[in-house]
Amino acid sequence: MAAAQALEMHRPDQAASQLAPVLGSHPDHPEVLRLHASLLSMRGEHRAALRDMHRALEQRPQEALYHNAFAIFLAEAGELDQAIEGLRRACELQPGFVMAWYNLGLFLTRSARFDEARDALRRAVTLAPDYAAARAQLADLLRMDNFRDEAIAEYRTLLAEQPWAGMAWWGLAEIKTLRLDTSDSDAIQRALAHPRANDGDRIAMGFALAKALDDQGRYAESLQALAAANDIARRHRTWNAATVAAQIDSIRSAPCTADAGQDLGSEVIFIVGMPRSGSTLIEQILASHSSVEGAAELTDLPLLIGEESNRRKKPYPKWLADMSTEDWRQLGQRYLERTARWRKHRPMFTDKLPNNWMHIGMIRAMLPGARIVVSRRDALETCFSCYRQYFPGNDYTRTFSDLASYWRSFDAAASYWAQKDPVRVYQHAYEDLIKDPETQIRGLLAFCGLPFEETCLRFNETQRVVGTPSAMQVRQPLRTDTARAPRYGDLLNPLRQALGLPAMDHRNPHKPE
Repeated sequence: MAAAQALEMHRPDQAASQLAPVLGSHPDHPEVLRLHASLLSMRGEHRAALRDMHRALEQRPQEALYHNAFAIFLAEAGELDQAIEGLRRACELQPGFVMAWYNLGLFLTRSARFDEARDALRRAVTLAPDYAAARAQLADLLRMDNFRDEAIAEYRTLLAEQPWAGMAWWGLAEIKTLRLDTSDSDAIQRALAHPRANDGDRIAMGFALAKALDDQGRYAESLQALAAANDIARRHRTWNAATVAAQIDSIRSAPCTADAGQDLGSEVIFIVGMPRSGSTLIEQILASHSSVEGAAELTDLPLLIGEESNRRKKPYPKWLADMSTEDWRQLGQRYLERTARWRKHRPMFTDKLPNNWMHIGMIRAMLPGARIVVSRRDALETCFSCYRQYFPGNDYTRTFSDLASYWRSFDAAASYWAQKDPVRVYQHAYEDLIKDPETQIRGLLAFCGLPFEETCLRFNETQRVVGTPSAMQVRQPLRTDTARAPRYGDLLNPLRQALGLPAMDHRNPHKPE
């Protein structure tokens, strides 16, 4: 029980200490194996976690809880199809198991099986109408699938019962076409003081409040709400900009030999860059082509990095120099095997996990045939948009100085690889796309080896689920009024200073000081 509590609090070292004696005395007990599997999974040792959980499940094959746990570990290891099968079995064994239905909805969503995901999440909500996470996830899926009014109704239903539910407020804020008025901002401010609101709720509500205030033109108050929300987040998770910058430099300078087979990976288009830089728009354009499947933000490459680090008993990127030509080829093949489901209907697919820009050298070595599109946008607009976005886990977005440091690392890496390997690394500027859409889209398709198709110009008409903050925006024609920094004027001078940009003169907002 002590080990389980430590795991729930995400304290793996404490859990290991608590679990050690019983693991020594009862190494084959199913509960001991289940807890040990949880510990291994938390440490990123996914294959070892699966082995232990499989041993536990063999002893309790009729236990829905065990099938649910095994499914979670499978999903963390990137085996979504098997995870879904395990969750279906858990739901069969225990039809009232709300968590299993909820997890099934999550994993079906990740697998782009959205109709099935909605059914699973609706089952969870029916079983537990007050289960906030399930209703919010259902609303999120409806929003991603462009069921705008249904999504709003679900969020509002949840808020009517739990006005402190931060995830519901942020879900409403994510509907960029919905204007939050003073009644909403007043309600959020009341909810922030609700005794049942936890810090996670307050962070999400803070970002939603900032969006509402922005909608109302109250820009100074909006910035204050953002600062307060980011301050709460920083109390829970810190960010060491210098350490991260040094690690990124070591990744970029690590020796990688691009010799895994010249055409290996030619079916993959990686879209990388800073969040909020237009990467979802690039994917929407490409996914409007008859030959390209838009697979969204895949975790397969980071999972492969973790697996290889565990196998070699070395942290990334220290093992990159040890890789032989055959090692790179095998790693590339493993990636293609993991992502095969995205080539069932179309020959090419996109992998749009933004932070893969750190791993361009590795991608070039393991998949020399892959195209890499770097999404770029004005530094001030990109960083301010990141600062305004509720990004759980992206802790560099909490302060202007950390954002600027992260931007510089990205800018250096992207520029380096685009100059070093222009045949396979292409920088796509958001502002250029806005100015001359057809020329830029034709250039993008040509880089990807795709013939021009008119549908790519009408990307907003393409019907597909979009799971990023830009879901509603990419379903609209290109707009030329998306720049937000000018509205804030000199209020953003601290961010300009962090980025090394000239400050704005409040007396003449069109002229830098």
